[in-house]
Amino acid sequence: MTNESQAHISADDVLIRSQLTPNPRALKFVINHPVKRSGKVNYRNKEEAQGITLVESIFDLENVVQVFLFQNTITVTHNGSWDNEELRDQVEPVVKTRLPIHDPGFLTPLEKEAIAKKKKKENLPPELKEIEEILDRTIRPGLQADGGDLEVIEYKHPELFVSFEGACGSCPSSVMGTLQAIQSIMQAEFREDVQVIPE
Repeated sequence: MTNESQAHISADDVLIRSQLTPNPRALKFVINHPVKRSGKVNYRNKEEAQGITLVESIFDLENVVQVFLFQNTITVTHNGSWDNEELRDQVEPVVKTRLPIHDPGFLTPLEKEAIAKKKKKENLPPELKEIEEILDRTIRPGLQADGGDLEVIEYKHPELFVSFEGACGSCPSSVMGTLQAIQSIMQAEFREDVQVIPE
């Protein structure tokens, strides 16, 4: 993957539309240019984002606790000290000035590892393959539309351990309603006795 900034665009070319998410402490910013060409990435602090200037600059803003990049969206979660308007007013200028020097083709070490894991997906045990297929078809599209995602950590019958990412990671509904919905789907489509446990 080559490192290419978007130097052909200027701050004036960057159009941003903010959207509410189910998490009252997170806003999703939809941009007319990509921020992540492949995969997704969730940062919980500036140190994790080392070398990614766009994300580092967002973390330089007071009160930001998480930044999630996916395709042409950035979901920013704050600690509750701001309202949505303050969050939008702080984040949008940073995105406009940093996007022209941002490389949307970057891969983190964890993503490189995830790509290697994906290639091995064919070798997953049949139960894990089935779980991933069900989640890809039923759960992940909705979570991704809300600025988040879900990762399977481990399956030890009857327990399925999962981790919420992006806006879902700190959202009260992910602990209650979303988790119950996931468990209902998994019990209907996978095994009646499966228990979904968040990590």
